[in-house]
Amino acid sequence: MRTSALAVTAGLLASSLAACSKGDSGNEAERHVLRIGFMYSNSDNEPYLRQQFTDGYELTHPNIDIEIAAAINYDDQRFEEPDPNKKQPDPYEKLKEMINGKNPVDVVVLESSYLKRLVEDNLLKQLDPLIQESEFDIEDFVPTVIDGIKDAGGGSIYALTPTFNASALYYNKKLFTDAGVTPPTDGMTWTDILTKAKQVAKGEGAERKFGFSFNRWSGDPFWDSQTYSAPLQLKMFDNKAEKMTVDTPQWRKVWSEVAALYQEKIVPTQEDMNNGGGGGIARDEKAVFNPFQGDLFISGRIAMMIGGYDYVNELARAKDYSAKNPKIPSPDWDVVTIPTFEEAPGIGGNIYLNNLMAISANAQNSEDAWDFIQFNNSKEWAKLKSRSTYEMVARKSFLKPKDGMNYNIQAFYSLKPIPPQDINLEKLYREKPNLYQVQQFAQPLFQEVIQKKKSVEEALKEWQTKGDAMLQKIKDNPNGPLEPVEGGGGVGIDVYGGKG
Repeated sequence: MRTSALAVTAGLLASSLAACSKGDSGNEAERHVLRIGFMYSNSDNEPYLRQQFTDGYELTHPNIDIEIAAAINYDDQRFEEPDPNKKQPDPYEKLKEMINGKNPVDVVVLESSYLKRLVEDNLLKQLDPLIQESEFDIEDFVPTVIDGIKDAGGGSIYALTPTFNASALYYNKKLFTDAGVTPPTDGMTWTDILTKAKQVAKGEGAERKFGFSFNRWSGDPFWDSQTYSAPLQLKMFDNKAEKMTVDTPQWRKVWSEVAALYQEKIVPTQEDMNNGGGGGIARDEKAVFNPFQGDLFISGRIAMMIGGYDYVNELARAKDYSAKNPKIPSPDWDVVTIPTFEEAPGIGGNIYLNNLMAISANAQNSEDAWDFIQFNNSKEWAKLKSRSTYEMVARKSFLKPKDGMNYNIQAFYSLKPIPPQDINLEKLYREKPNLYQVQQFAQPLFQEVIQKKKSVEEALKEWQTKGDAMLQKIKDNPNGPLEPVEGGGGVGIDVYGGKG
């Protein structure tokens, strides 16, 4: 791995040598220490972090020594005797300690979920002035990535990322042709897509063709409803976490629409995935082994499915091996943008910014920190990173389909990302660790709706009532243990291991 990193970064050497001497007054002997902070690390994965993020920079900047720091070191937990009474570390508090400590880091590599909070707490340096002063080109960055960063920064840029992960709507061309239905296109709404899903779905049992799936492996119907409604940002409880807010028209609409997809067998259940994924291959006595067992999209039984960019790799493998063995399925596919809601136009991109690089407000070496960020977000580095199909590079000029393939790659990054979670909500979950428990009432209730044992209205009213009772108990005792809520099905057990 390390040898590979040195090989690819050698191509950057010539273009980066000028940057090597930047800030060192031309004295190559003058060494600098640059501290890079990550959320999590240990002795095992530090070599990976260096290979992924710092080896290239050290190769082209021989006067700089990289030190790796971590907010949470897994080794500390691994070699520490278990103590059930000891409170688990708060990742955000540990992150703040890494920035505010006696030897603060210069660069922070973090996930988008923490960016907004760090900006609000004035723990990061704004990058806009540095971008302007250095004439660093950000026009080539994917707009949805920059929009996501600006949303978290109150309209300003506090971090940059060389890569991102995204999802799109994969569709099977043949299933639409067979059904005589026009395939989906970019910019469609959920109403459009679900209408098409119902038109394409047909058949019974193991031969059933499903119109849609919320993800590759199916899952829990309630969580599918959460995925579906994410752009609407429906609230489960009020801003003080004292009153449930699920018995509302919006929640009823979402539950009704998703439940209907299961009741009408438009989407597959987990049982369908487990029993029918072979698409015919698993039942062939001469070809018992099916490398795509359980993958109903590749097996030609799902017309549309939300999937991540990395799924392109699996489809490419299916095509390659299908050419060698015709019994292995390989669909004729393409992608379009994830459907959106009329109430939230243009929003729905499942964009994940996991390698955001920011400068600590307390950086001791902010000049090299900015140089490091420029290097990792440069066009030269993006060209090398573009070889990966597990993540997408943030510079659009290097976003191209995998070699030998032709698909609508823009579908992965055309929509705006869902706005970051409300900081107040994150604060509530930190202050009231048991708060997640109110959500657990929903899963069995949603299942009863699908089974037509309860109406949507009855189920949401029951969730509202039980949730209100649980919120009151949490208010009285934020950290637990909690007594069971009547009829709660055991949800209200003591989260610290005791019985309620």
